[in-house]
Amino acid sequence: MGCDGGTIPKRHELVKGPKKVEKVDKNAELVAQWNYCTLSQEILRRPIVACELGRLYNKDAVIEFLLDKSDDKALRQAASHIKSIKNVIELKLSDNPAWSGDKGNTKGDKYDDLQRARFICPVVGLEMNGRHRFCFLRCCGCVFSERALKEIKAEVCHTCGVPFQEDDVIVLNGNKEDVEVLKKRMEDRRLRMKLGKKSKKPKAVETASKPDDTEESPGPSKVKGLKYEETNVNSREKKLNSTQKSAGTNGTSSGKVSKSSGTTKRSIADSEESEAYKSIFTTHSSAKRSKEESSNWVTHTSYCF
Repeated sequence: MGCDGGTIPKRHELVKGPKKVEKVDKNAELVAQWNYCTLSQEILRRPIVACELGRLYNKDAVIEFLLDKSDDKALRQAASHIKSIKNVIELKLSDNPAWSGDKGNTKGDKYDDLQRARFICPVVGLEMNGRHRFCFLRCCGCVFSERALKEIKAEVCHTCGVPFQEDDVIVLNGNKEDVEVLKKRMEDRRLRMKLGKKSKKPKAVETASKPDDTEESPGPSKVKGLKYEETNVNSREKKLNSTQKSAGTNGTSSGKVSKSSGTTKRSIADSEESEAYKSIFTTHSSAKRSKEESSNWVTHTSYCF
């Protein structure tokens, strides 16, 4: 059964107690949150985007996630709230001049300071390594430290000058309380957008039905045009009637009446039309020629000179 040879076992070797909960190293957790993509677990590289809950992603990874339709539970849980590329905002980050990256430790014989960050706050100069709270503006994508927004209170972005509201400020890699607040804001924002789209649809239907009404009932400009045309037609009819009457009196006096129709013949030269209109007909003076101008051709037209 063992324990021979003079060995004295202790209690913790014989009795198994409950397992101790493994504690996550805070430094390693901060490095993973601020230096690696939430989806692909790769190092963050530009273009870097953030969702409405404040998580950091590579833009390429988000596009691949939206195009990939495979059922990966881990990816679906991490980015279940991202439905399209419009749900993420591209960040405008300020580089840290003191950060040299992997260039200074090519041989592996130097100490890597994991707390040294690639990006800093452009206003205060704090490093974005997780030790300080950072946030970005949803309207423009500029990134600042929370201390900068509290110390320099303004309703306009410090770098680009775009106006923003309190709802546009999103905390990066916040705690559980921050995530709950951001999630509630996100749901309210999307609900307002849906209601706005539904309210726009009946307006579009009304605008589509308006042109039909305008076609059926002409507007004031069309009515004026129709009235003007009617007056022109009436004036022309009156002129024709007057000329017909005058021609009729001349015809009865001379005794020349047409056999086919009861109307009398009249000449265009005697009418009240313009000279341009009269010049169309062969009876006009411009169409007549003298004997010198006439030709010896067999074919005769009044317009051949």
